[in-house]
Amino acid sequence: MTVRNGQRKYPGGSAVALSEAYDTALLDLDGVVYFAGGAAIPYAVEALGAARAGGMHLAYVTNNALRTPGEVAEHLTELGLSAEAGDVVTSAQAVARLIADDVPAGSRVLVVGGEGLRVALRERGLVPVDSADDDPAAVVQGYGGPGMPWARFAEAAYAVGRGVPWYASNTDLTIPGTRGIGPGNGAAVEVVRIATGHRVEPKVAGKPLPPMHRETVLRTGAERPLVVGDRLDTDIEGAFNGGVDSLLVLTGVTDVAQLLAAVPEHRPTYVAADLRGLLTGQPEVAADGDGGFVCGGWRASVSGGELVLDGTPGEGADVMDAVRALCGASWSAADAAPGAGVPGAGKVLALLGV
Repeated sequence: MTVRNGQRKYPGGSAVALSEAYDTALLDLDGVVYFAGGAAIPYAVEALGAARAGGMHLAYVTNNALRTPGEVAEHLTELGLSAEAGDVVTSAQAVARLIADDVPAGSRVLVVGGEGLRVALRERGLVPVDSADDDPAAVVQGYGGPGMPWARFAEAAYAVGRGVPWYASNTDLTIPGTRGIGPGNGAAVEVVRIATGHRVEPKVAGKPLPPMHRETVLRTGAERPLVVGDRLDTDIEGAFNGGVDSLLVLTGVTDVAQLLAAVPEHRPTYVAADLRGLLTGQPEVAADGDGGFVCGGWRASVSGGELVLDGTPGEGADVMDAVRALCGASWSAADAAPGAGVPGAGKVLALLGV
């Protein structure tokens, strides 16, 4: 069930495994394939191996511009995924193409970021430099890790303040780490924005914006891509902006309550607990004509501003079927009465334990 740039009322269904219905999985990394510390998420390696063995192309798509594709591929291979550099697409590559389209070949670009960004610029025939006094044709910011010197932001501010075109790999305000949530590249972009008096905005390449989707399709040759992610505001919105289908897995930052409250551009085509969802079909969600939505024996509706769940699920019933039915009830209610807010879900979610 594909809804291209329209309002999705409930999750879609697929009669065949998603790995058969789509030729390429465009996979986010953090929260989908591995945890912030780098360890594989349960079932991820086995599920992706099975999908690949069945003929699905796997492409790993990340907004993190710090590491090179080769470094990312090496990490994935250590986890057991046998990835190559060509299987990885980064926001550094997307922003490098964006800059190369705007400036002459061989131009100098002032870099505030890590090696992944420098490698991507050189790939496009551009010359990374470190100072605003190096006569750069552009300024680019990408995540450079927690050790990025303050002086690097000053160089960017000097150049942008002089009118040099400004680019950013992505504007994610936060990034997960082993010790918690830290400031991401978007926070660094804000530093330069404040220093320059908010007079200009950077051109941004990363998810959820179209340059990242374009870069991914160009590099993978995907004809029937499926975006797989854990974030509504980057992965799922990026799929929405690109007009392609998406699978949300609940192994990362998005929880069920946030999913039920999703605005139209954040609603995934499919929902699964983890990457094993690639290996199965997706049950249909159906409106029952009486204001309810049914999936796998569960029925969800809205009564008195609260979500209600009932039904007679069979033995071994999948709690995700209940979540899918709840999405139908919540999304439809929110669309029918935009000013009324999202239906309350606390009691139902506590009952389901999600």
